[in-house]
Amino acid sequence: MDKLKKKRTPSFFESLLPLILIASFLGIGYGIYRLRAEILLIAAAFCSGLLALRLGYSWKELEQGIVDSVSKAMPAMLIVICVGLLIGSWIACGTIPMLVYYGLKIISPKLFLATACIVCSVVSLFTGTSWGTVGTMGVAFMGIAQGLGIPPAAAAGAIVAGSYFGDKLSPFSDTTNLAPIAARSNLFDHIKHMLWTTTPAWAIGLGVYFFIGRSYSAASLESSQMDIILTTVQTNFNFHWLLLLPPVVILYFAIRKKPTIPGMILASLLATILGLIFQDVTLNKMVESMTVGYQADTGVAIVDNLFTRGGMAGMMHVTLIAFCAFSFAGIVQKAGMLEVLLDRLLKFATTTGSLVALAAFSGVAVAIMTGSSFLTILIPGELFSPAFKSRGLAAKNLSRTTEDSGTVIVPLVPWSMAGVFMAGTLDVPTLSYLPWAVMCYSGIVFALLYGFTGFAIAPKIREDETIVGS
Repeated sequence: MDKLKKKRTPSFFESLLPLILIASFLGIGYGIYRLRAEILLIAAAFCSGLLALRLGYSWKELEQGIVDSVSKAMPAMLIVICVGLLIGSWIACGTIPMLVYYGLKIISPKLFLATACIVCSVVSLFTGTSWGTVGTMGVAFMGIAQGLGIPPAAAAGAIVAGSYFGDKLSPFSDTTNLAPIAARSNLFDHIKHMLWTTTPAWAIGLGVYFFIGRSYSAASLESSQMDIILTTVQTNFNFHWLLLLPPVVILYFAIRKKPTIPGMILASLLATILGLIFQDVTLNKMVESMTVGYQADTGVAIVDNLFTRGGMAGMMHVTLIAFCAFSFAGIVQKAGMLEVLLDRLLKFATTTGSLVALAAFSGVAVAIMTGSSFLTILIPGELFSPAFKSRGLAAKNLSRTTEDSGTVIVPLVPWSMAGVFMAGTLDVPTLSYLPWAVMCYSGIVFALLYGFTGFAIAPKIREDETIVGS
């Protein structure tokens, strides 16, 4: 009987309804009543599924849409699990404790936020991975922040902003390569054009970190407590320069554009060997740390809380939220609701400013509805490309806008894959670090400003920039 059903295109209101539902469920349920996001996402997916059935889609078709959507997220889910593996093994072998120890001795509290942002920016720029940066340097900086008495939300925001600054401008980043493909522009033209929005946004964030950092001092944490932390860490872990080898392996794989997951597994295996050599741990303890997370038992609460984390099991809540979010996204995509919304919005693009604004709004809407960094680039890039071309605008304007409204917005969405990963890895709720990730949300302001003023908006001066990397 399902085959006899005639499908129809959803109306604008029907297409808007899932967005209203997910915003309401999560805004009220998660934001006010602190209900679990997984159930709220499933509820939104269920309601959207009922609407799709009303449009003529069968359950089998919706199920296939969910499978297709989740399968696209599977590589990211595997990376999340491997990050848990990485964190557990790096703590057990002493790599992260060593970085935290020397960070506490070297970094001034007043400069911590700016330092964390700059270091994460550089690492991410050279590796092309915000997730890898957060999962390695980010975890170490969170440990340092706790030792210095820096608010966790502020530290996490600076780490996320720095990591995404480097990721956004790195020629090694997947989203940086995807954006010019979707918008049909050139990779390095795209990167240079992003400097107009990304650099001032990053500079504003850095200014905020320097200004706020002035209120932090060594007095934030009593010197006696600092001494206890340093002594406890040094007593319970043995330090050696070879413990830096696991991060070197990750950097090598990233810079050489080798597959991410094998590199993370290799770094974890190396950490296991180093742990057996330098630390007082058994093979069973190393395996437990990688599986369920490292369990610190130093007798000092602040140190135990700092290093009790990681493990594959510890990241399963991240993959569960991702599964629920991508189930919702799969139904919405299968029913063609996103296309209806964006097609309607195009009718209001009468000026360059309104066109840029609509492209940016679409990126944010796709981020909220799907939680996917790739879709925030692919869908607006595909739909708005003809409009930018017909208005005589260079394709790099569109590719820049998709990154300003997509790549760096996704980690600010609590139910997105990036949002739950950052929150889970740094142990800070997404909405708590959001205000501090200044670069992530201020870039879109410059994109809109340039769109309406015409400043830093490139005209289409030839048939088109050679696509991607030539």
